[in-house]
Amino acid sequence: MAKSGNTGNVFDLGELRRLVGELGAAPGELRAAVRDTATAAGAADACECSGCGAEVLTFPPVDLASDTELAVAVSRVPLVLDAQRLAEWTGTRRVTPEGLLPDPFLPCAELGVPGPARLHLLWVVAVNTGMLRISRGVATPGPLSLSAELPPRVALEFWDGVVMDVLDRADEGLTGSAVVDDHLAEMLATMYAVSDGLSPATLVKGILQSHEVACEARRADMRALTAALPGELEAALSLLGYCGLIESSEAGRPRLTPLGVWAVRQDLIREGHDAPTGAEVAVFADLDAAGLVDAITKRSAAPSAVTVWLESRPPEAAARELVKVAASGTAGQRGTVGTILEELGPEAESPLREALAEPVMWRYAASWLHIRDLPAPALAPADRTWIAVDTLASLVQLGHAAEAMREFDALEPGEDLVRLVEEMAQVDHPDTVAVLDLLGAHHGDPAVAKAARKAAMKTRSR
Repeated sequence: MAKSGNTGNVFDLGELRRLVGELGAAPGELRAAVRDTATAAGAADACECSGCGAEVLTFPPVDLASDTELAVAVSRVPLVLDAQRLAEWTGTRRVTPEGLLPDPFLPCAELGVPGPARLHLLWVVAVNTGMLRISRGVATPGPLSLSAELPPRVALEFWDGVVMDVLDRADEGLTGSAVVDDHLAEMLATMYAVSDGLSPATLVKGILQSHEVACEARRADMRALTAALPGELEAALSLLGYCGLIESSEAGRPRLTPLGVWAVRQDLIREGHDAPTGAEVAVFADLDAAGLVDAITKRSAAPSAVTVWLESRPPEAAARELVKVAASGTAGQRGTVGTILEELGPEAESPLREALAEPVMWRYAASWLHIRDLPAPALAPADRTWIAVDTLASLVQLGHAAEAMREFDALEPGEDLVRLVEEMAQVDHPDTVAVLDLLGAHHGDPAVAKAARKAAMKTRSR
């Protein structure tokens, strides 16, 4: 998919997450759609390469049209039909050294194309998808012909290539609006997360906010952009409709077409994000809490399975099941349960209040209640240190040692981490030694590592 702004990535993950969060106040328009998947939910880095494990977004499940329906829809996309007509018009013809038509205006009137920019887009699609072949300065009919019905798999591979060709043009001016092109991928991913569509006003607001933050735009530039963007967005949405990506919902809001949903999902998956279909996560709805936690910790369930599981039972019942698992489980299970419980609101208060009686859960329950401004016992410094040990132990047990190092360094920013190690050694936690051993073996600060080894030795002796 097209790059977003100057990030050099498919889209700026932080900006997308922030955009969804800020626009969430718009009534009914942005549900809890995109989440940053935490390592405790089983979505942490699985490798050490620079592009992996930094941030993974979880999108809500979607229901895709059948491959047969999508294949038929591909053949009806105006852009595809025009690219095919251009290929037929071209036939066998000499091209420039750059592989372009010598006179870009020549077929515009005959094909009804509004200008050279649109014609160039059609030419790129026709050449890159195999409708045309260029060799030794001559364009000839390519191996792909849409005159015959393509098998669904072939049609969808063709469509995937068409969409990448289209959105790659954003770097060179696809929509006629530099700002829309700059934030096109964020916009499409956000629309993917909200299947009912977003109003143009909401889209304008989101683009303006992203542009102001990401591009550090000056106030005068923002005033001019605020006035111009609604018209520019309207033209951009019209072009994306011509390209088969956007349509209007029954309420008149722009939304992705079934082909658009399929194409955006393909790109999200290529980038390693969690973008499941409804069928893929429906199988987790009937699991008990122990089965769900086990599937997540073993990474056999995508984080989006949590949403489906929670929606299939009352909040109180879900919380009570989860607390039972955490109260008798390992630190890794508690970490996973804690992540799931964060998705529940005050309606789950009763089972969390009951959890105050559980020796290994009461601190988490108290914290959960406090965050939601509900009455709860206060946590002493030693209790917070216990939670810190449990959190690090959870990450270790889930196989996320590198993330545990980062979590430790973030626990007391600007404070004495050596002192924190000494405090960890004093808490009564079954995994204290394992955590101290990890810090002693892998922490980059020699003083911290030495303190951790010393503390682990004393803890063992006790």
